[in-house]
Amino acid sequence: MHQIRLNAYRIMWLFVFFDLPVTTKKGRRRATKFRKSLLDDGFTMMQYSVYVRHCASRENMNVHIKRVESAIHEK
Repeated sequence: MHQIRLNAYRIMWLFVFFDLPVTTKKGRRRATKFRKSLLDDGFTMMQYSVYVRHCASRENMNVHIKRVESAIHEK
């Protein structure tokens, strides 16, 4: 059976897996800040270091990937 697509949008799920070092007070602060940035960007925690977010299109997903990358590189 052939399915007809009504639009060009394809929904996607964006997963973020991470393991941050939290042996120091500074490391714990950075990890907390990173997790908070994920939550502020609409991610949902599936497990302690696994976050997921629904994206309506590839363009939308690329926006959130850039936000995650910028949160990683923040000091």
